[in-house]
Amino acid sequence: MHPARIAVAGASGLIGSALARSLTADGHRVVRLVRREPAGPDEVRWDPERSYVDGGALEGCDAVVNLAGAGIGDRRWSAAYKARIRSSRVEGTRTLARALASLDRPPRVFVNGSAIGIYGDTGDRAVDEDAAPGTGFLPELCVEWEAATEPARAAGVRTVLPRTGLVVSRSGGAWGRLFPLFRAGLGGRLGDGRQYWSYIALHDEVAALRHLLDRTDLSGPFNLTAPEPLTNGEITEAMARVLNRPAALPVPASALRLALGEMAGDVLGSQRVLPARLLRSGFTFAFPGIEDAIRAA
Repeated sequence: MHPARIAVAGASGLIGSALARSLTADGHRVVRLVRREPAGPDEVRWDPERSYVDGGALEGCDAVVNLAGAGIGDRRWSAAYKARIRSSRVEGTRTLARALASLDRPPRVFVNGSAIGIYGDTGDRAVDEDAAPGTGFLPELCVEWEAATEPARAAGVRTVLPRTGLVVSRSGGAWGRLFPLFRAGLGGRLGDGRQYWSYIALHDEVAALRHLLDRTDLSGPFNLTAPEPLTNGEITEAMARVLNRPAALPVPASALRLALGEMAGDVLGSQRVLPARLLRSGFTFAFPGIEDAIRAA
């Protein structure tokens, strides 16, 4: 992609900040969507939960990337917090999609974040983008989240839905919590450890997003996960090897349910997700194996 003006919602998050750094380093102009008064020409005011965005300020952007949303694992899922998770994603996406559809010069591409949570618990069954959605809070949320992009797609904007797995990074997300525990010798498998975790190195996550931005022939859903998902037990052993620490303190399922409430079902659930469309498009992973991904983090 030639130097472009790219708007990013969620630019302060783990993935968004890494993407913004990567784009800026390559000479692109990143415009950040912020919830306060803009501090300069490279910021755009928006309030996703009130369905507001300064659409005029997006005029002329070559691409828009939406990675915004309240943290899934930030706190227990009370009814109020589940409503916030939903609103921050669905209403925010719908607001952006409608704004883009109304522009005289809409962007060439709209990359709107999603998650492998759409598949629900797949057990030992490997799934790719052709699999049907699962049932429960996260799958139903993801279906609604992706559907909210429809105004942009209908207006002719190439719309891409990256379904991200567990991002391996020491800076945030699930792995951001795991690294300190393992370094302290307090790591261990979660539950029986047989549930599959579909992970991706932060470097590969950003590279995949750049790939989806650049390739004008790509649209629709793409799983952003490493090619070979592993069980939680296998990942626990890899963490112990790379960090040279014991991993002898498993966390019983009952303790997770007590600590996490409803969210424990997703931590203990199994998702064996394959990046079929990403691989077919020619994308190459820099850190496909779990030990490489952990070392990179």
